[in-house]
Amino acid sequence: MAAPRSVVVDAGSVGVGVGGGRVRDEEKSFGDYTAAMAGDSPTGKKGKIGEGVIFPLSRWEVMAGLGVFLLFSVGLGCIYLTMPVADYSKLKLPRTLSDLRMLKDHLATYASVYPAQFILGYCSIYIFMQTFMIPGTIFMSLLAGALFGVIRGLFLVVFNATAGASSCYFLSKLVGRPIVNWLWPEKLRFFQAEIAKRRDKLLNYMLFLRVTPTLPNLFINLASPIVDIPFHIFFLATVVGLIPASYITVRAGLALGELKSVKDLYDFKTLSVLFLIGSVAIIPTFLKRKRVYE
Repeated sequence: MAAPRSVVVDAGSVGVGVGGGRVRDEEKSFGDYTAAMAGDSPTGKKGKIGEGVIFPLSRWEVMAGLGVFLLFSVGLGCIYLTMPVADYSKLKLPRTLSDLRMLKDHLATYASVYPAQFILGYCSIYIFMQTFMIPGTIFMSLLAGALFGVIRGLFLVVFNATAGASSCYFLSKLVGRPIVNWLWPEKLRFFQAEIAKRRDKLLNYMLFLRVTPTLPNLFINLASPIVDIPFHIFFLATVVGLIPASYITVRAGLALGELKSVKDLYDFKTLSVLFLIGSVAIIPTFLKRKRVYE
């Protein structure tokens, strides 16, 4: 989940991902991690686990993160216990398309008989996963399309993704700085420098990042409060910028039985369309820069 500084970083070190997937970063030496943690941790402290193992969070940050996690967990538990009777053995987070197809078949009747309870449970799980960076939200988006169709499914996915991203933003504001500095030091410096150069057209740049897979959504959610992106800019860019990719995923859920791999969702043609849409958002930034040079 200080004022931005201009830092020159090689853009080649930033990977490309889709939908919050993992991006391989450059390997850093133990000394680099130690220096980054010593200089950028908000508390100026770092905990140690054993000899030579650096843990990025201080004790109060761990307690705060666990407190938020427990609060969400208790809420989910209460929702689970108040749900109508079902075959709970078949209710699990899908990890493959075959898991998702079986879950969809099991939930189709349940969702039609208890629509309000199902939507409440669906939204709670989606927001929980997005907040705590649990992989698998793309399967939840496909499930929305399979069960609710394009219009209602798209609304549900954008609502939950925005709520979860916002929750992750505030969680990162609380405890995220040492984690991001620990995991992605080079990428954070690059992002910080890019944000500093585009302060006057920040919404356009954030829209570009949300629409295109230039940076993973996971990293954007965590790093945005650290580089001082205002929440209203973050929120607007998330609501609008997630619509194109969410539409693609939800629509694919309608033909879930024909989908062979999640990778098929983002082929070359789809990525080209997303970058084309994203370029429309960032054009005003280049036009203004051109006028300044003239």
